[in-house]
Amino acid sequence: MTTSAIKGQITEDMKTAMRAQDKERLATIRLILAACKQREVDERIELGDEHVLAILDKMVKQRRESIAQFQAATRDDLVQKEQAEITVIQSYLPTPLSTGEITSLIDAAIQETGAASVRDMGKVMGVIKPKIQGRADVGVVSNQVKDRLSAQ
Repeated sequence: MTTSAIKGQITEDMKTAMRAQDKERLATIRLILAACKQREVDERIELGDEHVLAILDKMVKQRRESIAQFQAATRDDLVQKEQAEITVIQSYLPTPLSTGEITSLIDAAIQETGAASVRDMGKVMGVIKPKIQGRADVGVVSNQVKDRLSAQ
């Protein structure tokens, strides 16, 4: 497997943030690299771009969940910190898919797998998931697939 171009870019950005003394950005980049390193050590693999995208996706999701909890506790200082981290993390993710693009991916996957009911949802998601990684919320897309297969 080839090394991740995204991870290389993150490492370069870390050096740039260090030189610029951008403490907030540097802290977030270090969190990203730590998560990548942890996965490499745990699984004894060298991460490719798809692995790094999955890690970044998970990190954004975790921060969104934290923001909801911090807002409930009226901790605006922590909400702003988490939002700043999301901005840095998302800068490494590809451009999000539009609703139309997601719909056409779902249509293509349903046709490709010959899915006829909700029981075929796993097949459809297996085809879609690699294409949307880092570009759309898998949970939202999963619900759309479920709705489409229920309507058939």
